[in-house]
Amino acid sequence: MPLFEAVRLALTQIRVQKLKSFFTLLGVTIGVMFLIAVVSIVEGMGRYMEEDFVGKLMGVNTFELRRQPNINFGDVTEATWREWQRRPRIRRSDVEPVVSALPADIRWFTLSEDNVRVETEYARPREVDAQAVGGDFFAIKKMGVSSGRTFTAQEAALGTPVVVIGQETAKRFFPDLDPIGRTLRVAGVPYEVVGVAEKQGSIFGISLDRFLIAPESSPLIRLVNPHGIIDGLTVQAPSGMAMDDLMENVRQTMRGRRHLRPAQPDNFDISTSASALAFFNGVKSKMQIAAVALPAFGLVVGAIVIMNIMLVAVAERTREIGIRKALGAKRRDILAQFLVESATLSTLGAAIGIALGVALSQAIAALSPLPASVAPWSLVVATVVGAGVGIVAGIYPASRAARLDPIAALRQE
Repeated sequence: MPLFEAVRLALTQIRVQKLKSFFTLLGVTIGVMFLIAVVSIVEGMGRYMEEDFVGKLMGVNTFELRRQPNINFGDVTEATWREWQRRPRIRRSDVEPVVSALPADIRWFTLSEDNVRVETEYARPREVDAQAVGGDFFAIKKMGVSSGRTFTAQEAALGTPVVVIGQETAKRFFPDLDPIGRTLRVAGVPYEVVGVAEKQGSIFGISLDRFLIAPESSPLIRLVNPHGIIDGLTVQAPSGMAMDDLMENVRQTMRGRRHLRPAQPDNFDISTSASALAFFNGVKSKMQIAAVALPAFGLVVGAIVIMNIMLVAVAERTREIGIRKALGAKRRDILAQFLVESATLSTLGAAIGIALGVALSQAIAALSPLPASVAPWSLVVATVVGAGVGIVAGIYPASRAARLDPIAALRQE
């Protein structure tokens, strides 16, 4: 029997026996729906961590020189934490030797930050994330301004008290006002607002727009760190391929400045986005396995339902099978007919499950902080698994139908 004809007959049976077909599809549909939804959330989390979380915090093709890792996932032992705390801080005097060891066209910036008390005449005091930066901060972070400007090279060199503020900071301290040119008091020191940054969004529901940025040489540096201390130095490589060489240059420079012997480990940290995500990637792989394994139970139940329904169908259609054999249908034709019918049922259930799974993942993304991204491979897997479940579940009923004696089948009422 041609495949198209077998599929047509299968669809006819589905239309004729709607209720039975519904229950046959249900198990596969539920299993595939949760497969797509869970995989979409796991993939969305992975993309979110790589592109938004670490991407916004660190920048593209960058690495950070710090006393300890800036982003930590997983358990950090007390011994490791104590070792980090014993390390010397990164100093402003380390920047020039490190930068000198890099090619002249390499971008970099320094960062020192802490929460500081901010107020204006239009709003009550509130703590805001204050960042004292130097170098190519805005270029590396790709942070533009929605109004105003960033501070100039002259303002940065002179330590002029000017700030660029985030969208949320602007709304909080200058409600219904244009903040450009107005005064923002940081720990009592007046700063002129010269720019409002473009919206940065949020990470897991935490706003990234509640900040202010001032030149590193401004009075703000005394509020966020002790004299001569910075939190870190970020270097941007021209490409991912060049990062290893640049990191090794920085490592050797710092080891030389700290007089570390070859056998001594680094007493500083150099992190990339890949190293920051190493732990999460391990968790992600386990989550992907679980995302496929858990819905498999639903598919097993669906396979059992399909097999039982097909056995009932064989029993109900015994006379039909006898007539087909009497008219010349071979055993393989009967086998193919019921296998295609079973596979068509499960594939249709998988298609409905894919649609529901995509809709469920998007609903979860819209109603919760969990991101979702439908992975193309999951759609292929779901379709193949759906068809496979139908074929596997239909083998026994189909073979039973194919082995029926045509004379005995014709006697069946």
